[in-house]
Amino acid sequence: MLLMSVAVGLCVAANYYAQPLLDTIAHELGMSSTAAAWVVTVAQVGYALGLVFVLPLGDLLERRRLVCGLTLATAASLALTAVAPGTGVLLAATALTGLLSVTAQVLVPFAADLAAPEQRGRIVGNVMSGLVLGMLLARTVSGLLSGVAGWRTVYWAAAAVMLALTAALRRMLPRYRGTAGLRYGQLLRSTARLLWEEPVLRVRAAIGLLAFACFGVLWSSLAFLLAGPGYGWSDGAIGLLGLAGAAGAVAAQLAGRLADRGRTTLTTGAGAVLLLGSWGLLALGAHQLAALIAGIVLLDLAHQGVHISNQSLIYALRPEARGRLTSAYMTCYFAGGALGSALAGVVYSGAGWNGVCVLGAGFAVLLCVLWAAGVPAVRRRWEQQSELTAVLNATLMAACVLLAGALLIRLL
Repeated sequence: MLLMSVAVGLCVAANYYAQPLLDTIAHELGMSSTAAAWVVTVAQVGYALGLVFVLPLGDLLERRRLVCGLTLATAASLALTAVAPGTGVLLAATALTGLLSVTAQVLVPFAADLAAPEQRGRIVGNVMSGLVLGMLLARTVSGLLSGVAGWRTVYWAAAAVMLALTAALRRMLPRYRGTAGLRYGQLLRSTARLLWEEPVLRVRAAIGLLAFACFGVLWSSLAFLLAGPGYGWSDGAIGLLGLAGAAGAVAAQLAGRLADRGRTTLTTGAGAVLLLGSWGLLALGAHQLAALIAGIVLLDLAHQGVHISNQSLIYALRPEARGRLTSAYMTCYFAGGALGSALAGVVYSGAGWNGVCVLGAGFAVLLCVLWAAGVPAVRRRWEQQSELTAVLNATLMAACVLLAGALLIRLL
């Protein structure tokens, strides 16, 4: 389990090395801030494609062989990023790395399969702590290493680490073959069918999409704020700020234990409210470092609490289809990250940091509404309303959505 936690962290880190380096990469390759933000976006899109077309193979193929093949290919794509001569090759290599580093999501249900049912939440939380630390350390290490030896060295070092990880996984992982009994085409179709057949999966996928959109909005635009005139930080300093999100690792373990006790609804609601509150602190963080750090800590803690609660619920649905359940959920999840990253670059160019905070808060509001609508007591009260009250409430909600949309259009 320790090796799997480390492996998950290293695999997911491949998608986050670029975030504190965006300003440096943009200057060297002659990219605008909007184009540089696409480095993050294509990584998320590539990851989402991997979740759709690669992750379901975990229910079909021998998992140790699949994992080792993916990590080896990831090492090659990181090396291609290191030698990228221009924007086109950089974006293509980044997308390929995202596609292949889906290994992290092959390992999470693998760990769930190996765990006893009464310990599944804790085991998933521990493995996901490795994922959180991988995201954090990726930013910190890449920023520090770039400051010493340049951003390309970051990717050469990452490629070497992935080669070493492949050897360790090949030696220590147990053999495990999925029991789906389906062909590849049938696997893909059954993944889509799970979204249709499982209402819990649909709701949790939507919640995960909005939570990770908040995460993508923050980390796709933060480097531009910190490298700008207000702060003027170097790559190394920007990377160190990523350590402020270490609370996410604590949240992952706590949420896993609460999930084992059946407290997922409470954890999700608390996370949704904290996500919304974090954007108020982040807005103040445009000129106040303490508020910025507090906002990052709060956002990462809340995001991980929501995410682990989601995973604990969906893994309990169909044990024989955990790879496909993960594929369906994580595809929606990373689609949210890609959406948040893409919009953050556009909004930052047009409306600055304040516009980014409004965008993130908008995603958090939608998450709070979606969670509240799924709480049994709220749903029963809604169903017991008079027809007039229901119409008035629906009109108010629609007006709020339209107002948020109009504000976003104005910012763009």
